[in-house]
Amino acid sequence: MHHSSTYTVESVTSGHPDKVCDQISDAILDECVRQDPMSRVAVETFGSHDVLVIGGEVSTRASVGYEAIARGVYKAIGYLDTLRVLVHVANQSPDIAQGVDTGGAGDQGIMYGYATDETPELMPKAVLQVHRLAEGLENLRRSGKFPWIKPDGKTQITVAKGALQSVLVSVQHDENIDNGSIRNALIENLISPVIGTCDGIEILVNPTGKFVQGGFAADTGLTGRKIMVDTYCGLAPHGGGAFSGKDATKVDRSAAYMARFVAKNIVRGGKAKKCLVSVAYAIGRAEPLMIEAIDENGRDITHHAKQFDFRPAAIIERLELRKPVFQRTAAYGHFGRNGFSWEGV
Repeated sequence: MHHSSTYTVESVTSGHPDKVCDQISDAILDECVRQDPMSRVAVETFGSHDVLVIGGEVSTRASVGYEAIARGVYKAIGYLDTLRVLVHVANQSPDIAQGVDTGGAGDQGIMYGYATDETPELMPKAVLQVHRLAEGLENLRRSGKFPWIKPDGKTQITVAKGALQSVLVSVQHDENIDNGSIRNALIENLISPVIGTCDGIEILVNPTGKFVQGGFAADTGLTGRKIMVDTYCGLAPHGGGAFSGKDATKVDRSAAYMARFVAKNIVRGGKAKKCLVSVAYAIGRAEPLMIEAIDENGRDITHHAKQFDFRPAAIIERLELRKPVFQRTAAYGHFGRNGFSWEGV
């Protein structure tokens, strides 16, 4: 948690292949939950060139058109090419699942939540900025004023000794625009508005000189391969469990949201400037095996975290996680954004 004074954070656009997969998985989850709030969902998506594979297990009373949802998300992101879609999702009877579901954790594992008083959103400033650069790239594309911007893209910020040192933006673009024009347009319309003055900051735009092929045409994508972009960009630990495509009975997701919620409450309550919350579970057991919270000095402040109920069923109830809110989480980070219950008080 004590990230040094020099660090780098990154984000990607909604058109990045891994993020396309996350959004498809979460769109399927949302549709299951919309029709049947008790749905149990574990859906993985894999895209490679002209093929998209949807796999996993569901236990739901919902009737879901997996292929139609995937194609709809892909098109809405801004891709016009056609995919072959293979669906291989196993159905488990919801009756069996209900017998199994006594409120215990669906798996073992450890989850972390982090908050810092560095910004009003209680996130590290560079993390918010790097997401704003990536989302800003998408907004510029959708505005229609920059028809050469394509959906794929990545952003990165390096901070050295507390000051911004470099900003990197890679954007997929039309064949017929030169790098100088791209650079000027992005400095003026994206980078300056997000970070302010560029004086003394190294600005890198498409450092390879060309980024015409993007998305699945250039690169494979996979659900759950951007777990740092989804959370704290490596400035806080990560237990390794991805979020997208998993319903809230999966503690990988719900307990990470709860740990963030609790860390925020501790910082907002003035009990720490920075707070890292850790929680661990055993499969089938509702009570966590451990809960720990530490402040910016490494002091144990676990007693503040233990005032919250970390049992999976209690988390689901408190954060209202049986609602179809998940697709919107699947680009630009799950934390530090408005409109999510776990970001509230």
